[in-house]
Amino acid sequence: MSVATLTSIADFEKSAQEKLLDYVWSYYSKTAGTGQTYQDNLEAFRRYRLIPRNLRDVSIRDTSVTVLGTKLDIPVAIAPTAIHRFAHPDAELATAKGAAAMNTGMVLSSWSTRSLEEVAEAAPGGVHWFYMLFFNDRGYVKRQLERAERAGYSAIFLTIDQPLFPKPGASPRSYPFTVRFPNIFETDPPHAFGTAEYRQSLLELVKEYATWEDVEWVVANTRLPVVLKGVLSGEDAKMAVDRGVKGIYVSNHGGRELDGVPATIDVLPHIVRAVDGKAEVYLDGGVRTGTDVLKALALGARCVFIGRPALWGLAHNGAEGVQQVLQILTEELSQAMARAGCAKISDIQPSLVVHQSCYGIPTVKAVPTSDES
Repeated sequence: MSVATLTSIADFEKSAQEKLLDYVWSYYSKTAGTGQTYQDNLEAFRRYRLIPRNLRDVSIRDTSVTVLGTKLDIPVAIAPTAIHRFAHPDAELATAKGAAAMNTGMVLSSWSTRSLEEVAEAAPGGVHWFYMLFFNDRGYVKRQLERAERAGYSAIFLTIDQPLFPKPGASPRSYPFTVRFPNIFETDPPHAFGTAEYRQSLLELVKEYATWEDVEWVVANTRLPVVLKGVLSGEDAKMAVDRGVKGIYVSNHGGRELDGVPATIDVLPHIVRAVDGKAEVYLDGGVRTGTDVLKALALGARCVFIGRPALWGLAHNGAEGVQQVLQILTEELSQAMARAGCAKISDIQPSLVVHQSCYGIPTVKAVPTSDES
């Protein structure tokens, strides 16, 4: 299947599943519990209906948006995800190049297999943001912040919904390459990735149970704006703004952490009201089409982030695959804007979208046949 034949994000998902080794596909597709939250992220978008306005001049559409003071050509950016080396030999270097080609941002994960300096050098014109862990030693945190600033990263993202490291399996897997995390360890631990000893090295370095005091300390010790990722509570959003956080990132970790939490698109309006314009609000989870992007923007998101779809593009064809995933979403968004009567992002207003319950439309799940159950 060539790049030119892929016309939807679903096509890239299918291609990635065909290309990736089973254990890689399983890792990228992992969900918590029964997968309720992951599935609801996808289904929830369908429960919102668009109310287009017609007879407007939409002959020219502008999809650009400003995020954290930087102009992006599209309101779709790359979410932090781990171990891109599983998907492609060029790993995060290729993902960054794909994002830069579309003039959009990428949040580099601390679980990147390439250093933040290497990624910045690979895409010198790109918009680079860094997702950083909390560490037990604040001197270590300070060094990480300084590294990001020196390398040209323009924001710090803190993920707050992943307080626990999973326990290793009984038999750690052998990988065809050495799994390294140069944005976490200054010196590689002497134990193989996936072993109990490796996990212990992480526990000694990384702070599992961070608090608001840790967030305040990070905000006070960097010149960069700080974004909190993993917010689902309006109260947490208010507390974050009170502590100087500049961005609230609505996320349930792609359904990989706590099963049974709400879909992010359902939570989004509550977070937007709680923030009350005092910080930018972003969203990830379940974004698969341009109309999904349009709905999220209408409900108050400044920008949406994609995780798995970017990995699918990377697996299919490296940097070009990532770029085409973003191109597809951009084209779909532009077309949806035209049909909804929006020539620019500021035209996308809350009145554009309503929940299906406003029309008395029930939420009905398909009943599986005997072969599907």
